[in-house]
Amino acid sequence: MKADPFAPDALDRSDFLGGKVRIWQPRGGYRAGIDPVLLAASVPAVPGQSVLELGCGAAPALCCLGVRVPGLSLTGVELQPAYADLARRNLAENDLAGEIRTADLLFLPADLRQQAFDHVMANPPYFHEDRRRSAEDAGREIGRAGPAPLEDWVAVAARRLKPGGFVSFIQRVERLPELLGAMNKHLGSLELKPLLPRAGRPPRLVLTRGRKGGRADFRFHPGLVLHRGAAHEGDWDHYSEAARSILRCGENLTFS
Repeated sequence: MKADPFAPDALDRSDFLGGKVRIWQPRGGYRAGIDPVLLAASVPAVPGQSVLELGCGAAPALCCLGVRVPGLSLTGVELQPAYADLARRNLAENDLAGEIRTADLLFLPADLRQQAFDHVMANPPYFHEDRRRSAEDAGREIGRAGPAPLEDWVAVAARRLKPGGFVSFIQRVERLPELLGAMNKHLGSLELKPLLPRAGRPPRLVLTRGRKGGRADFRFHPGLVLHRGAAHEGDWDHYSEAARSILRCGENLTFS
């Protein structure tokens, strides 16, 4: 748990969406990569809607979504006070209005439990606590292997939705059975989109979406290939054209 504020020299600033979004992050703690950018790009929000992110960290996903879709009402929940402070700073410095609540997702503030949102998104910890080596940095460890089961994340997200609202998750493929089981219990109209490192490679991450009260059949969409070529060569990103349009230009990540 990272409670004390980060010292100025413990932070650096990273560019997202080709520099349209700039995020302060800890040099030695939990750092966001492309995962929150892909998650934010997959949320089918339109101006005027409300979005809640559970476990928002320093708010890279909220910032990317807010810049991509102006006019959203943005709310984030973050367990670690130091990261919640960073999230508030990042929203403000990207000219976005929003509210960040410091809270455990299992014990949300009473007023937040009375709110309903058009969209809830989350990038839950990717690992079980007892199935991996712990990170030395405590803040990074909570971001990678939190104690709450995935079903709790899904149940909380579903409760905070308006009827017809959408839940969007990004998760490692190893935990897909657990995640889909929880989503099938609490949501309908489930959709799945794999994220492939390269053409012909198995996915490492998946995007999933469900709808409150949805009745459509399950849909398994074609995967998004992230990188060109068979292997990484040289000191540049090698993103596919589709991935580059999302990660650098801020385009939508459509499922179908």
